[in-house]
Amino acid sequence: MSKFPKVAVLTLLSLFGSSLLSSSPIPSALPASISLREKASDLYSSINFADAERPEFDMFSKAMEGYDRLKEADKLTDPEIITLIDFRKSGNEKRLWVIGLKSKKVLQYSLVAHGRNSGEVYARVFSNKPNSNKSSLGFYVTGGTYIGKHGLSLKLHGVEKGINDLAEARAIVMHGADYVSESFIKKVGRLGRSLGCPAVPMENYKEIITQIAGGTCLFIYYPDQEYLKNTKMYNPAPLETTLARGDS
Repeated sequence: MSKFPKVAVLTLLSLFGSSLLSSSPIPSALPASISLREKASDLYSSINFADAERPEFDMFSKAMEGYDRLKEADKLTDPEIITLIDFRKSGNEKRLWVIGLKSKKVLQYSLVAHGRNSGEVYARVFSNKPNSNKSSLGFYVTGGTYIGKHGLSLKLHGVEKGINDLAEARAIVMHGADYVSESFIKKVGRLGRSLGCPAVPMENYKEIITQIAGGTCLFIYYPDQEYLKNTKMYNPAPLETTLARGDS
Protein backbone atom coordinates (compact mmCIF):
# COMPACT_ATOMS: atom_id res chain seq x y z
CA MET A 1 0.00 0.00 0.00
CA SER A 2 1.25 3.55 -0.69
CA LYS A 3 2.43 5.97 1.96
CA PHE A 4 -0.87 7.89 1.70
CA PRO A 5 -2.37 7.57 5.20
CA LYS A 6 -4.94 4.79 5.52
CA VAL A 7 -7.25 7.06 7.52
CA ALA A 8 -7.43 9.39 4.51
CA VAL A 9 -8.25 6.44 2.25
CA LEU A 10 -11.03 5.38 4.61
CA THR A 11 -12.42 8.92 4.63
CA LEU A 12 -12.50 9.06 0.84
CA LEU A 13 -14.14 5.65 0.60
CA SER A 14 -16.72 6.63 3.19
CA LEU A 15 -17.55 9.87 1.37
CA PHE A 16 -17.55 8.67 -2.21
CA GLY A 17 -18.19 4.94 -1.86
CA SER A 18 -18.19 2.81 -4.98
CA SER A 19 -17.67 5.76 -7.34
CA LEU A 20 -13.98 5.47 -6.49
CA LEU A 21 -14.04 1.79 -7.41
CA SER A 22 -15.25 2.49 -10.94
CA SER A 23 -12.88 5.35 -11.81
CA SER A 24 -10.07 3.27 -13.29
CA PRO A 25 -10.09 1.44 -16.63
CA ILE A 26 -10.89 -2.25 -16.30
CA PRO A 27 -8.69 -4.58 -18.34
CA SER A 28 -9.74 -7.90 -19.80
CA ALA A 29 -9.22 -10.90 -17.58
CA LEU A 30 -6.83 -13.71 -18.24
CA PRO A 31 -8.19 -17.25 -18.53
CA ALA A 32 -8.11 -19.38 -15.40
CA SER A 33 -4.88 -21.24 -16.03
CA ILE A 34 -2.87 -23.98 -14.41
CA SER A 35 -0.34 -21.33 -13.41
CA LEU A 36 -3.00 -19.43 -11.45
CA ARG A 37 -4.03 -22.59 -9.63
CA GLU A 38 -0.39 -23.41 -8.93
CA LYS A 39 0.13 -19.89 -7.62
CA ALA A 40 -2.86 -20.29 -5.30
CA SER A 41 -1.63 -23.70 -4.19
CA ASP A 42 1.84 -22.36 -3.38
CA LEU A 43 0.36 -19.50 -1.39
CA TYR A 44 -2.07 -21.80 0.42
CA SER A 45 0.78 -24.09 1.45
CA SER A 46 2.87 -21.19 2.71
CA ILE A 47 0.26 -19.58 4.98
CA ASN A 48 0.64 -20.15 8.71
CA PHE A 49 -2.90 -21.06 9.79
CA ALA A 50 -1.70 -21.75 13.35
CA ASP A 51 -4.73 -22.86 15.41
CA ALA A 52 -7.25 -21.92 12.71
CA GLU A 53 -8.84 -24.63 10.60
CA ARG A 54 -7.70 -24.34 7.00
CA PRO A 55 -10.34 -23.09 4.56
CA GLU A 56 -11.11 -25.56 1.79
CA PHE A 57 -8.65 -25.12 -1.07
CA ASP A 58 -11.34 -24.97 -3.75
CA MET A 59 -12.79 -21.84 -2.12
CA PHE A 60 -9.34 -20.38 -1.51
CA SER A 61 -8.37 -20.92 -5.15
CA LYS A 62 -11.55 -19.20 -6.39
CA ALA A 63 -10.99 -16.37 -3.93
CA MET A 64 -7.45 -15.79 -5.16
CA GLU A 65 -8.50 -15.84 -8.80
CA GLY A 66 -11.13 -13.18 -8.14
CA TYR A 67 -8.67 -11.27 -5.97
CA ASP A 68 -6.13 -11.27 -8.81
CA ARG A 69 -8.73 -9.84 -11.18
CA LEU A 70 -9.66 -7.08 -8.75
CA LYS A 71 -6.00 -6.30 -8.15
CA GLU A 72 -5.30 -6.26 -11.89
CA ALA A 73 -8.20 -3.84 -12.34
CA ASP A 74 -6.73 -1.59 -9.61
CA LYS A 75 -9.83 -1.98 -7.45
CA LEU A 76 -7.99 -2.88 -4.24
CA THR A 77 -6.55 0.04 -2.30
CA ASP A 78 -5.03 -2.43 0.16
CA PRO A 79 -4.14 -5.69 -1.63
CA GLU A 80 -2.28 -7.15 1.33
CA ILE A 81 -5.38 -8.60 3.03
CA ILE A 82 -8.15 -10.94 1.90
CA THR A 83 -11.20 -12.06 3.88
CA LEU A 84 -12.94 -15.38 3.21
CA ILE A 85 -16.38 -16.48 4.42
CA ASP A 86 -17.42 -20.08 3.76
CA PHE A 87 -21.18 -20.49 3.99
CA ARG A 88 -20.90 -24.23 3.43
CA LYS A 89 -20.04 -24.41 7.11
CA SER A 90 -22.53 -24.30 9.96
CA GLY A 91 -23.17 -20.94 11.56
CA ASN A 92 -22.14 -22.57 14.82
CA GLU A 93 -18.59 -22.95 13.50
CA LYS A 94 -15.97 -20.36 12.78
CA ARG A 95 -16.14 -19.69 9.06
CA LEU A 96 -14.47 -16.30 8.53
CA TRP A 97 -10.76 -15.94 7.85
CA VAL A 98 -8.82 -12.70 7.54
CA ILE A 99 -5.52 -13.55 5.89
CA GLY A 100 -2.44 -11.36 5.58
CA LEU A 101 -1.10 -12.12 2.13
CA LYS A 102 2.23 -10.42 2.81
CA SER A 103 2.73 -11.81 6.30
CA LYS A 104 1.19 -15.16 5.24
CA LYS A 105 -0.64 -15.40 8.54
CA VAL A 106 -4.24 -15.73 9.65
CA LEU A 107 -5.07 -12.42 11.28
CA GLN A 108 -8.60 -13.33 12.36
CA TYR A 109 -10.59 -16.57 12.55
CA SER A 110 -14.13 -15.93 13.61
CA LEU A 111 -17.81 -16.70 13.77
CA VAL A 112 -19.91 -14.74 11.28
CA ALA A 113 -23.69 -14.50 10.89
CA HIS A 114 -25.79 -14.94 7.75
CA GLY A 115 -29.15 -13.43 6.84
CA ARG A 116 -32.21 -14.71 8.70
CA ASN A 117 -33.96 -15.72 5.47
CA SER A 118 -30.90 -17.53 4.14
CA GLY A 119 -31.41 -20.43 6.53
CA GLU A 120 -31.32 -21.52 10.14
CA VAL A 121 -28.00 -23.08 11.13
CA TYR A 122 -26.83 -23.24 7.52
CA ALA A 123 -27.10 -20.52 4.86
CA ARG A 124 -28.56 -22.09 1.74
CA VAL A 125 -30.65 -19.38 0.04
CA PHE A 126 -29.19 -16.10 -1.21
CA SER A 127 -30.46 -12.89 -2.77
CA ASN A 128 -29.43 -9.49 -4.08
CA LYS A 129 -32.93 -8.06 -3.56
CA PRO A 130 -33.75 -5.28 -1.08
CA ASN A 131 -35.73 -6.37 1.98
CA SER A 132 -35.00 -10.04 1.32
CA ASN A 133 -33.08 -10.35 4.62
CA LYS A 134 -30.81 -12.82 2.83
CA SER A 135 -27.07 -12.92 2.43
CA SER A 136 -25.45 -12.20 -0.92
CA LEU A 137 -22.55 -14.25 -2.25
CA GLY A 138 -19.51 -13.21 -4.22
CA PHE A 139 -16.75 -10.64 -4.21
CA TYR A 140 -16.80 -7.33 -2.38
CA VAL A 141 -14.35 -4.50 -1.87
CA THR A 142 -14.43 -3.07 1.62
CA GLY A 143 -15.14 0.62 1.99
CA GLY A 144 -14.89 3.11 4.79
CA THR A 145 -16.10 2.86 8.36
CA TYR A 146 -18.82 4.82 10.12
CA ILE A 147 -20.62 4.83 13.45
CA GLY A 148 -24.18 3.54 13.09
CA LYS A 149 -26.82 1.88 15.24
CA HIS A 150 -24.48 -1.10 15.68
CA GLY A 151 -21.50 1.08 16.55
CA LEU A 152 -18.43 0.88 14.33
CA SER A 153 -19.55 -0.53 10.97
CA LEU A 154 -17.89 -1.23 7.63
CA LYS A 155 -19.35 -0.42 4.22
CA LEU A 156 -19.19 -3.22 1.65
CA HIS A 157 -19.21 -2.58 -2.09
CA GLY A 158 -20.51 -5.60 -4.02
CA VAL A 159 -18.71 -5.85 -7.37
CA GLU A 160 -20.70 -8.63 -9.07
CA LYS A 161 -23.56 -7.40 -11.24
CA GLY A 162 -26.87 -8.99 -10.37
CA ILE A 163 -25.30 -10.96 -7.53
CA ASN A 164 -24.30 -8.48 -4.84
CA ASP A 165 -24.17 -5.06 -6.48
CA LEU A 166 -27.16 -3.84 -4.44
CA ALA A 167 -25.29 -4.33 -1.17
CA GLU A 168 -25.07 -0.60 -0.52
CA ALA A 169 -28.72 0.00 -1.40
CA ARG A 170 -29.62 -2.83 0.99
CA ALA A 171 -27.38 -1.36 3.72
CA ILE A 172 -25.35 -4.58 3.83
CA VAL A 173 -22.40 -3.80 6.08
CA MET A 174 -20.13 -5.59 8.52
CA HIS A 175 -20.92 -4.82 12.15
CA GLY A 176 -20.73 -6.37 15.58
CA ALA A 177 -23.68 -8.18 17.16
CA ASP A 178 -24.23 -9.80 20.53
CA TYR A 179 -26.05 -12.70 18.85
CA VAL A 180 -22.77 -13.74 17.23
CA SER A 181 -21.13 -15.55 20.12
CA GLU A 182 -20.49 -18.96 21.63
CA SER A 183 -22.75 -18.04 24.56
CA PHE A 184 -25.66 -17.32 22.20
CA ILE A 185 -25.13 -20.67 20.48
CA LYS A 186 -25.21 -22.47 23.84
CA LYS A 187 -28.37 -20.63 24.88
CA VAL A 188 -30.38 -20.86 21.63
CA GLY A 189 -28.81 -23.84 19.88
CA ARG A 190 -27.58 -21.86 16.90
CA LEU A 191 -25.89 -18.60 16.00
CA GLY A 192 -28.11 -15.54 15.71
CA ARG A 193 -28.91 -14.20 12.25
CA SER A 194 -28.82 -10.77 10.68
CA LEU A 195 -30.88 -8.93 8.05
CA GLY A 196 -28.29 -9.98 5.48
CA CYS A 197 -25.14 -8.46 6.96
CA PRO A 198 -22.03 -10.52 7.76
CA ALA A 199 -22.20 -9.65 11.47
CA VAL A 200 -19.25 -10.62 13.66
CA PRO A 201 -18.71 -11.05 17.43
CA MET A 202 -18.73 -8.02 19.70
CA GLU A 203 -15.56 -9.23 21.36
CA ASN A 204 -13.43 -8.61 18.28
CA TYR A 205 -15.58 -6.75 15.75
CA LYS A 206 -13.61 -3.51 16.03
CA GLU A 207 -10.36 -5.33 15.39
CA ILE A 208 -11.76 -7.21 12.38
CA ILE A 209 -13.33 -4.11 10.85
CA THR A 210 -10.24 -1.97 11.37
CA GLN A 211 -7.99 -4.60 9.80
CA ILE A 212 -10.02 -5.13 6.63
CA ALA A 213 -11.39 -1.60 6.02
CA GLY A 214 -10.15 0.58 3.20
CA GLY A 215 -10.20 -1.34 -0.05
CA THR A 216 -9.49 -4.99 0.73
CA CYS A 217 -11.05 -8.04 -0.93
CA LEU A 218 -13.89 -9.96 0.73
CA PHE A 219 -15.20 -13.23 -0.75
CA ILE A 220 -18.37 -14.91 0.48
CA TYR A 221 -18.76 -18.43 -0.92
CA TYR A 222 -21.33 -21.17 -1.25
CA PRO A 223 -21.62 -23.44 -4.33
CA ASP A 224 -25.07 -22.09 -5.18
CA GLN A 225 -25.95 -23.11 -8.73
CA GLU A 226 -27.27 -19.69 -9.73
CA TYR A 227 -24.13 -18.05 -8.44
CA LEU A 228 -21.82 -20.51 -10.16
CA LYS A 229 -23.74 -20.03 -13.40
CA ASN A 230 -23.69 -16.23 -13.29
CA THR A 231 -20.40 -15.24 -11.68
CA LYS A 232 -17.73 -14.04 -14.07
CA MET A 233 -15.03 -13.65 -11.46
CA TYR A 234 -13.33 -16.93 -12.21
CA ASN A 235 -13.76 -17.40 -15.92
CA PRO A 236 -12.30 -15.64 -18.99
CA ALA A 237 -15.11 -13.06 -19.43
CA PRO A 238 -13.86 -9.47 -19.77
CA LEU A 239 -13.91 -7.60 -16.47
CA GLU A 240 -15.87 -4.70 -17.98
CA THR A 241 -18.86 -7.07 -18.19
CA THR A 242 -18.18 -8.46 -14.74
CA LEU A 243 -17.74 -5.73 -12.16
CA ALA A 244 -20.55 -3.56 -10.91
CA ARG A 245 -19.96 0.09 -11.70
CA GLY A 246 -21.47 1.38 -8.49
CA ASP A 247 -24.25 3.31 -10.25
CA SER A 248 -27.16 1.35 -8.78
